[in-house]
Amino acid sequence: MEEIEFILDSTKESMVGSIAHLEKEFLNIRAGKASPQMLGSVFVDYYGSQTPLSQVSNVNVPDARTITIQPYEKSMLQTIEKAIMVANLGFNPMNNGENIIISVPPLTEERRRDLVKQAKAEAEDAKISIRNARKDANTDIKKLEKEGTSEDICKSAEEDIQKLTDSFIRKVEEHLVIKEAEIMKV
Repeated sequence: MEEIEFILDSTKESMVGSIAHLEKEFLNIRAGKASPQMLGSVFVDYYGSQTPLSQVSNVNVPDARTITIQPYEKSMLQTIEKAIMVANLGFNPMNNGENIIISVPPLTEERRRDLVKQAKAEAEDAKISIRNARKDANTDIKKLEKEGTSEDICKSAEEDIQKLTDSFIRKVEEHLVIKEAEIMKV
């Protein structure tokens, strides 16, 4: 019985991880409003080592269309500006001598559709990950059955795994619906 509990717990943990990964990926899909996460992939050359932008500056969002970056050291302004350009995020940073200001352009209809496709692909990856966790769990349960665990207990465990899978697939669908609405909202 302990083995079955362990399988159920580790499967649930894996599925929770899939949802967490999906949420993290969805943060990277911008929905037209400015957010500090948009610059999460920017690394700056800071005294010879590649350092995340957030560790060498303050990144703020004063309004829905603007991101401001205030470096901890003024000498980093040009370096940060260059790093944003190199990251190829489609932003055009402006340096005013104190801060770097980025105006987030509104999304075109075509770009919104591309972002929805990207969100759907991420959701599908999460579903595949959840189904793989189910497959692994069912394989482990079959091994236990061959080793002498009662058939009824194994059947019950497989049903629990399926219920878990269904509930996590539903969560992925809910996340996707919310993200799609967020992306398509003008």
